Amino acid sequence: MGVIKPVFTATASAPIASGGGVTTNLNPDTTRYFATLTAPMLGATDTTIPAASFVDDSDTAITTLPTLTANDYYNVYINGVLQQQSLSTLSTGSLVLNATTPDLSAGTPIQLEVVSFANVTSTLSTPPDISAPIITITS
Repeated sequence: MGVIKPVFTATASAPIASGGGVTTNLNPDTTRYFATLTAPMLGATDTTIPAASFVDDSDTAITTLPTLTANDYYNVYINGVLQQQSLSTLSTGSLVLNATTPDLSAGTPIQLEVVSFANVTSTLSTPPDISAPIITITS
């Protein structure tokens, strides 16, 4: 006696998801640093402020400036005035300003503000409703 093998043809609908929600928490971390220009910082083509010339918000001397990631940005203020991003370069060792005398002089206050968005988290706050596929056997 032979083996009988049934053959079926079926179609199925794709599941459909609806609703649901994601909660994103954004906790930017802002640090500020302060320095005063001295004559040796003023170069012929730019002004270089070593990291060790800065103090933080609690007036504590620092040795290195933060490393920026893709989620960070910084602002430079010269004498309290916000500067264009393209006029400065930040590294862990220094802040370089694309300006020299007569625009800058010894005694000018410099503020550096670094904002990091590394503390971003997202969680599924409401699960979506997902329908079960409908399977139809045609033969």
